[in-house]
Amino acid sequence: MPFARVDLLKGKTPEYRSTVADIVYHGIVDVLKAPDGDRFIVISEHTADNLIYDKTFLGFDRSPDFLLIQVTSTVGNNLESKLAFFRFIADELKSKLSVRPDDIMINMVYVDRSDWSFGNGEPWT
Repeated sequence: MPFARVDLLKGKTPEYRSTVADIVYHGIVDVLKAPDGDRFIVISEHTADNLIYDKTFLGFDRSPDFLLIQVTSTVGNNLESKLAFFRFIADELKSKLSVRPDDIMINMVYVDRSDWSFGNGEPWT
């Protein structure tokens, strides 16, 4: 059960945001091997004073097109899957939206199935 959050600066078109969501979803299903239909993605737009990031941290050259992608998941928790997911997202964003690789930051958070409730106040077991 992955849940993804994408944070970016305000001003991108609905089509741009939809394409970002599609890319993240396909990475979750095709690379991390989540079940098809497991699509829970929040895209949050921020003003420049509310999306704070170091433009040159670790030698990168980040622009106002910076994307912060965080995926909380129970699947894909091995190094091979993580690296493949990172590469897939970077390649697809560059190919489909011309996002520079320096503008993509991805964070994976892994949790146990019992950390989720899909409804009725009951844990997923």
